[in-house]
Amino acid sequence: MVETRRVTFESEGVTVVGTLYVPQGEGRRPALVVDGPLTSVKEQAQGNYARALAERGYVTLAFDHRFFGESGGQPRQYESPAKKIEDIQSAVAFLGSLPEVDAARIGAVGVCAGGGYVAGAVAREPRIKAWGAVAGFFHDAEKQREWMSGGGYEKAIEQAREARRRWEATGEIETIPAVGKGDGPVAMPLAEAYEYYGTPRGAVANYVNGFAVMSREDTLPYDAQQAAPQIRIPTVVVHSEKALAPALARKFYDALSGPKAIHWLESQGQIDFYDDPRLIAPAVDHLEAHFREQL
Repeated sequence: MVETRRVTFESEGVTVVGTLYVPQGEGRRPALVVDGPLTSVKEQAQGNYARALAERGYVTLAFDHRFFGESGGQPRQYESPAKKIEDIQSAVAFLGSLPEVDAARIGAVGVCAGGGYVAGAVAREPRIKAWGAVAGFFHDAEKQREWMSGGGYEKAIEQAREARRRWEATGEIETIPAVGKGDGPVAMPLAEAYEYYGTPRGAVANYVNGFAVMSREDTLPYDAQQAAPQIRIPTVVVHSEKALAPALARKFYDALSGPKAIHWLESQGQIDFYDDPRLIAPAVDHLEAHFREQL
């Protein structure tokens, strides 16, 4: 039995809203911050993993980052790896303050882009003692430039800068859909992403299908790979050959400095890791075994 609570905490002076999952029982327990994919909110993939891990005995927290969902902050739908890393650190501090939590046993989990963001937090946050990534997208700045060769990278950065300058001058935020089916620009141009975020399957009431164009000034140069050599705490990576960028997952894993394990599951793609119980269960099995040993 798991109790859920709506909670709030501050991150850089902005109110962040989360869902706390508390298993039954007395005494202080190990706790986990769970972060999710690009533009996502707490009721989506991160909430699914937070609940599943709470059912295994951990106090868990899924939350809406600043600029998304129920949380505060302007501009809306602004995807900033640096600010998301700050939010994760604030979430860790919040968890450590709770009477149900053993502050010496806090870990973190990142799903998809959340894996890359949690990596950045782990590299600088000593209160995180162990962590794991599920279908993690481990941003690689050099590879991003390669994927957008032919001037696409530079054009996208300049468009993002123009959008930021417009926001700063007028308060108007330029957005594009996070997912879509047409020919127009979208932040996640994957059919399976639309099948999740663009349909009732994943389009929860708290989710906005939008991405601030100025975000690309921050997301495109972000490099989670640089965090790997700095990470010395125990790490578990759960991935699939059909998930996003398995080569980047291997590169990140190989560069880790501390104790580590990697597990490969069979998936249809990336998005079924978000909500398919047939993937969530084995992924959580690996996470639980890892945290049981390390926390």
